Amino acid sequence: MAKPGQTGIARIISAARYSLQGFRACWRMEAAFRQEVALVLVLFPLGLYLGEGGAEKAILTGTCLLVLIVEVLNSAIEAAVDRIGHEKHELSGIAKDLGSAAVFLSLCATALTWLLVLLF
Repeated sequence: MAKPGQTGIARIISAARYSLQGFRACWRMEAAFRQEVALVLVLFPLGLYLGEGGAEKAILTGTCLLVLIVEVLNSAIEAAVDRIGHEKHELSGIAKDLGSAAVFLSLCATALTWLLVLLF
């Protein structure tokens, strides 16, 4: 059974608005996201320039976008945990640490990809 609500173009417009609100919140509340956006603003055009062929360009730029995707998801996890409460709880700490680890791994994957594509 379908959910009640908007359909068609109205749904697409609403979804785009919610996404923009998410980007704004992440920009406003997460210094790491702002730093990663600055990095992507440099690396994305560089990846388009340095990549030889469509596949390399897609890999170099795609890994940059991957970092932003993982950071947004990490921020969502942190917001949900903080919504539950600010008191220290082992599982809350683990959730936040796992999100941070995911961001770290995405940064490592990006660095490794750029090294392998550009050096070999």
